[in-house]
Amino acid sequence: MRLKRIAAGLLAFCALGGTALAQGRHDRGGTPGDFDFYVLALSWSPGFCEIDGGRGRNREQCAPGANLGFVVHGLWPQYERGFPSDCGPSGRSPSRMAMDQAEGLFPTESLARYQWRKHGTCSGSSPSDYFADVRRAREKVKLPPALARVDSERSWTVLDLERAFVDANPGLRPDMMSVSCRRGVLEEVRICFSKDLRGFRSCGEVDRSGCRARDFRVNAIR
Repeated sequence: MRLKRIAAGLLAFCALGGTALAQGRHDRGGTPGDFDFYVLALSWSPGFCEIDGGRGRNREQCAPGANLGFVVHGLWPQYERGFPSDCGPSGRSPSRMAMDQAEGLFPTESLARYQWRKHGTCSGSSPSDYFADVRRAREKVKLPPALARVDSERSWTVLDLERAFVDANPGLRPDMMSVSCRRGVLEEVRICFSKDLRGFRSCGEVDRSGCRARDFRVNAIR
């Protein structure tokens, strides 16, 4: 299966003059279980809600008084370059029992269902096992004390925020994560795990995709 994936990538590379592999590949409808590692995406809810505006499925997450800091956005199967998505049958939906596994992980049930459809179906696991893996990954990440409770807005650099996570998580290095920002606001922290979720691992493409701003705001939790 890996050879098929490499061959397909080389064909795309040749057809597009190399840009497909240079920018990373997004394989919609990939083969479940055929990926290289996981990314745990943790959204900084105050920043995400400022950028998104609390529309659609995010309304509950962004409601006044929600009092949310870092929340799970998703656990994403990744290739070394690019990622698969929407790998399962379109009609497959998590059972109520599976959704119970997701309770308390995601800010809303609708986000949990969406993440299963787009990313979980590529994991090769059942919905219950996928959500159990999300929980396992989340429990391995310790939040830096300075970000566990933010009562007032402050400015951070990417380097300082990465160092804070590294200090709080033995075995984590800056090349194993990335910080995402938009419009000068912290949006997300993405941490790379081995496929078996036993530990952190390097992820060059994810690391390079991080925030390029000199600094950014970390909004207060409200």
